[in-house]
Amino acid sequence: MIHPGQLLQAHGLRASKARGQNFLTQPATAAAIARAAGVGPEDWVVEIGGGLGALTLALAPLARRVLALEVDRGLHPVLTELAAQAGAANVEVRLQDALAFDWAAQAAQAGRPLVVVGNLPYNISSPLIFALLENRRHWREATLMLQREVATRLSARPGGKDYGRLAVLVQTWCVVRPGLTLGPEQFFPRPAVDSRVVHLAPRPEPLVPWAVEAGEAWFALVVKAAFSQRRKTLINSLCGGLGMDKETVGAALARAGIAPGRRAETLTIPELGQVAQALGPDGS
Repeated sequence: MIHPGQLLQAHGLRASKARGQNFLTQPATAAAIARAAGVGPEDWVVEIGGGLGALTLALAPLARRVLALEVDRGLHPVLTELAAQAGAANVEVRLQDALAFDWAAQAAQAGRPLVVVGNLPYNISSPLIFALLENRRHWREATLMLQREVATRLSARPGGKDYGRLAVLVQTWCVVRPGLTLGPEQFFPRPAVDSRVVHLAPRPEPLVPWAVEAGEAWFALVVKAAFSQRRKTLINSLCGGLGMDKETVGAALARAGIAPGRRAETLTIPELGQVAQALGPDGS
């Protein structure tokens, strides 16, 4: 494996700070992440951010097909060339923003749920995770490399500063399993913080069962409102976030058995589900 710095220099490129580009330098680490992703010989893998191919080429021997999404127009031809040089005929490098990816169409083409792998830059990690949650019916496991603070938030429990909207929605719909921790020395350029691999698998039954269909968007909206002003009490956050009056919200909290003076970060996921249901899952 050619060092990312040498590859970039050879093609007249630089790592983009704006895109949060930090490329894996250790083939053994890439291989370990690929193995941990649970890829089988019939699986279609979607890699978010192919970059310079460390993970792409580690995934190729394990999967039926690897679709590497890369939004950087400079990196796209480099990765295409690297895959060809490695003889990875089952790799397709697509110039595309992962936030605009059609997960349903790709899963239909594969004829099975997809496996997702990605090294997510900090600035778009949350939007990408929310997009994965919305499309969770189309994939069976996601292995994501994240800044450690984001990874910590995914598995946070009630009562702490890391527990918030991201933790609630991810844990409602997915089982979260921690993976490898990677130090800055594993990347080029070196980031200022550690990274962490996290494995997500959609739950057969979500922690808020009533929100499976029509109530899903409403539950997400209530959770967003509840955590929108963390220093405020739950009743005030909900009133401000949902545009409801205190009488309506207070009555709903009473029906849910939740004290209005509590703060959102103290509520368990089932309790937040009770609050959302009491407020009206149809959004009325």
